[in-house]
Amino acid sequence: ITFYRDDIGLRAEAPEVHETRVEDDITGKVVVLVDDVLYTGRTVRAAMDALVDLGRPRAIQLAVLVDRGHRELPIRADFVGKNVPTRRDEQVRVAVAEVDGEDGVFVEEPGEVRAAGTGTGGRR
Repeated sequence: ITFYRDDIGLRAEAPEVHETRVEDDITGKVVVLVDDVLYTGRTVRAAMDALVDLGRPRAIQLAVLVDRGHRELPIRADFVGKNVPTRRDEQVRVAVAEVDGEDGVFVEEPGEVRAAGTGTGGRR
C-alpha cells in the first residue's frame, strides 16, 4: 500500500507502507487499476493522480471486486466482480484465501469486529 493524499489519516488500522515503484514507463499504455471495494471514488481519484505523476497513459481502466455504490465523484468501474448494495454506515470487507484463509465478501454493521478467517460476523 502506498499513501497518496486522501488516504492519510483516514484509516484506523496501520497498513504496511511501501514506496511507490513502477518499473515500466506507463506513457502511451493502457493501465488497469485494481481495487477491492469501490465506494466514494476518492481513493481511485488519488490513484489516478499518482499515475499521471508517473507518465501519461493512453487510457486508465478500473477493475473492482466489489462496487458498493455511494459515489461522491463521477468514477465508474470498467470491470466489476459484484455489485453489493449497502448503507453508508456499513463496511465491506473482502477476504482472499491467500491472505485471510478464506474467500468472501462481508458486509459488516458499524462497530462489528470480525477476525479474518473465522467465518463469522457480517452478512455474506
